[in-house]
Amino acid sequence: MLSTLKELFDSLQPRPASESAGADEHLLQLAAAVLLVEVMRSDVEMAQAERAAVLSALQHRFGLAADELERLMELAEQTSRDAHDYHRFTSKINEGFDLAQKVRMIESLWQVAYADGRLSADENQVISKIADLIHVPHGAYINAKMRAKQAAGQS
Repeated sequence: MLSTLKELFDSLQPRPASESAGADEHLLQLAAAVLLVEVMRSDVEMAQAERAAVLSALQHRFGLAADELERLMELAEQTSRDAHDYHRFTSKINEGFDLAQKVRMIESLWQVAYADGRLSADENQVISKIADLIHVPHGAYINAKMRAKQAAGQS
């Protein structure tokens, strides 16, 4: 537990430019995972289906091995509980993702929200806020929502 928190704090500190691109990729993975977990946590009743949707989105986006995926999920859940705002996560997404990747991220957030068969007002608010912070145009935001809703079998 202590080593995990130390790794998190170390990852948020400025690093010398000589460090590998792998560290940046890990921070980007953590940022994406935390935002997905934030949607999951915004629902009063966190369903197992939502957790599975988070894991699926992370697997699809980053292609991680099962043990890496579980470790990332564990770290994201802890980080999400300790976070006070979304800025450090959305700024990492803004640095690392192009517009198409941001739109896919928003679609993944919607997939998490719809995973349990219902959309709560809190989930809607969290996704809307994240979309604004990562500068996803409203039309793309709505299209991502419609694709996720259709994929979840909701009309």
